[in-house]
Amino acid sequence: MKPFDVRRRRLLQYGFIGLGAFVGNSLLPRTIQAASLSRVSLGGLLPPDQNGVRLPAGFTSRIVARSGQMISGYRWHAAPDGGATFATDESGWIYVSNSELDNKTGGVSALRFNQQGEIVDAYSILNNTTRNCAGGHTPWQTWLSCEEVEQGRVWECDPFGRKAAQVRNALGLFRHEAVAVDTKNKQLYLTEDEKDGCLYRYTARSFDAAGNPNLDNGFLEVAEVINGRIGSLRWHTLPDPLATATPTRKQIASSTRFNGGEGIWYHQGSIYFTTKGDNRVWAYDVRQNHLSIVYNAALYLQPVLTGVDNITANATGELLVAEDGGDMQIVVLTSGKVLPLLQVVDHDRSEITGPAFSPDGSRLYFSSQRGKTGNSEDGVTFEITGPF
Repeated sequence: MKPFDVRRRRLLQYGFIGLGAFVGNSLLPRTIQAASLSRVSLGGLLPPDQNGVRLPAGFTSRIVARSGQMISGYRWHAAPDGGATFATDESGWIYVSNSELDNKTGGVSALRFNQQGEIVDAYSILNNTTRNCAGGHTPWQTWLSCEEVEQGRVWECDPFGRKAAQVRNALGLFRHEAVAVDTKNKQLYLTEDEKDGCLYRYTARSFDAAGNPNLDNGFLEVAEVINGRIGSLRWHTLPDPLATATPTRKQIASSTRFNGGEGIWYHQGSIYFTTKGDNRVWAYDVRQNHLSIVYNAALYLQPVLTGVDNITANATGELLVAEDGGDMQIVVLTSGKVLPLLQVVDHDRSEITGPAFSPDGSRLYFSSQRGKTGNSEDGVTFEITGPF
């Protein structure tokens, strides 16, 4: 673990501004300039608390689940990965979490909280799937769980446990990582966890009575960056999204390769996604049809953020990136700064997964996938409260 001290923080801030890693921050929403987490994180991280989590002053942690723990008669899953929250009718919320286990032993579990934040139920919403890595929430209150295997599928799950999960083959068969929904244009963007992976977009041909896209009737496209690594995108319709003969990433010769696509998030007209192979965070301005690099670890002598993985954002647009390895931190990208929000100590053989805010933004959930031992059976799921 590398200590985060004032001198190093100043060096990184100056390096960030001087090297233009955020391209002058012009791609980020204007509301980000008044974001709160940057002010909180500027004070640095305190020593580890009783749960082994380093936090800024005013924040606290609690462990809400451990792999193998019985919660409301349900055994919490191993290898917790991508996650999201959903509001309930009783002013509570649900946190769903993938299980990244092999050989059809994965799936998705859910924790239900009441209005006071007490856990009142736990249950499964998907079983017998493989390597459920990340995914994405939808505006119509479902969870899209992605299988990170060759010809992996996307499963649409009901967080409330009332409806059976449905496979959505129209979203393609490939090594899926994560999904984000463009709520304005009602299109879905998907990342692929391959060294020569691609960025995909799904467009529905029909919609339900509420205006939500039909995930069984549409077409899948792959992105090509025109004239270089950044700039305008050209979208090509895939001839065979089910990859019956050729992997999707190899069907269009001119499609652009992204080195290990990971988390993806939509906020105010932009799609943000991470690539672990080159430690980058990207931003695609949908309206302007322009792709840029938001963060590039190669531009830092001692980068705070490495092992980029899952990504989320708060209401003001501050980006939170979880580390797979690195320093086991969740790092905030905001206002021209790269600042740790938290760090889990003594979990060196694990990764941080599933960051998601409660619906009111007052609590942050995430997991250490393999805990202190590095074993999938020792995952730990945390809740952070404080002045978010």
